Amino acid sequence: MRKIVLTYGLLAGGILAATFFIALPFHDAIGFDRAMVVGYTSMVLAFLLIFFGVRSYRDNVAGGRLGFRRALAVGLLIGVVASSIYVLTWEIYYFGTKSDYIEKYQAHMIEKAQKAGESAEAIAAKQAEMARFAEMYRNPLLNAAMTFMEPLPVALVLALVTAGVLSRRKKAEPGPATA
Repeated sequence: MRKIVLTYGLLAGGILAATFFIALPFHDAIGFDRAMVVGYTSMVLAFLLIFFGVRSYRDNVAGGRLGFRRALAVGLLIGVVASSIYVLTWEIYYFGTKSDYIEKYQAHMIEKAQKAGESAEAIAAKQAEMARFAEMYRNPLLNAAMTFMEPLPVALVLALVTAGVLSRRKKAEPGPATA
């Protein structure tokens, strides 16, 4: 199981990291909202490898039979490996380049509140919330935890769907005929 989980997890993580670095130069041009759509779309595409990894496990390791729980476990482990690569990529970028991402994100959220016509008090509260968020985000452990929570729900959904689709139980042996 380890080889399949690592192979497919590293492939999915590589796709996540590659799309991150490909999309990064365009982030300012497309904006936060569209960048989020691009990011989650790339996560769904990368996590399709969960399906192929679980299928490979079922066909090559489990002899063609795989219960739901084992299929889910394999899928989740692939998702955790891929998500870890994603987090590592973000941490290296964010802390290694002295990114101004958080400042731009704060400005975006305040501008969004202003465009929505929120009151001055609501905007001040949003500014205070964003200041607290920025302070928390400077902590590498909290940063990693928050970043890990981005791809993990996508992986969970795809692992659940995959487990449902690919799990197979042994058929019950026919019992003695009763008259």
